[in-house]
Amino acid sequence: MIELRRGDGAPLRIGHRGAAALAPENTLRSFRAALAHGVDLIEFDVLDLPRGPLVLAHSDHLDEVSHGAAAGSVRALSLAELRELAPELPTLDEALAFFADEAQDVGLHVDLKLRRRLDEVAAALSRHGLEARTVVSSFHLDSLRAVARASSRIRIGLTYPEDRFSVSRRPHLWPVVRVGLATLRASVPPRVPRMLRRAGATALMLQHTLVTPAAVARAHAHGAPVLAWTVDDPADLARVVAAGVDGVITNDPRILA
Repeated sequence: MIELRRGDGAPLRIGHRGAAALAPENTLRSFRAALAHGVDLIEFDVLDLPRGPLVLAHSDHLDEVSHGAAAGSVRALSLAELRELAPELPTLDEALAFFADEAQDVGLHVDLKLRRRLDEVAAALSRHGLEARTVVSSFHLDSLRAVARASSRIRIGLTYPEDRFSVSRRPHLWPVVRVGLATLRASVPPRVPRMLRRAGATALMLQHTLVTPAAVARAHAHGAPVLAWTVDDPADLARVVAAGVDGVITNDPRILA
């Protein structure tokens, strides 16, 4: 099973959606950019198409997948229709083939944006021989449990907190949300054991504002490494590294050079 503990070295370098600051997110081009900058793992999102295969997409918002070229719903379209708007959109199988063929020394951080067909995710990882290199994350507990039932070789990570209102798509709300997260920070450490236990998780993906030495220590006491997301500011990077996180998820891997 993939090792996510920092040990005595530097934290793991994890490219967010590949290297989203350097190339279109959740594409093989973004993966190759992350690889070129020496990441240890590549994080990407998986979404289901009702009329097609599993694909790499952060949400059902077509403007994200098409990188601003179109609006609407991803799930409303077939793969062929999507590729007219987003020619670089990979299927999950295509992405996994990249890891099996081109990125054999890099781990996979699969973030679930679907609540069904989870057995297909596990089966695809098995088919490509990638189970032992993979951590699957979600804020949705039932999804994590379904993956754990499908494969005991895939590591399970709990994402906290849930972005219920798609704030990540609304930059004008970030300052307000950051203040709200700061007020939540002190309540996180005592809740960590129960959160991990309920999810059946052995890793914690924690939004960087909530990272404190106490939260990291509590997770470590229960055998769970902590990966901080999404860290793009040098000051935030210095803070979470000092707090003892095991990995840093970033849109720009150059920040970790």
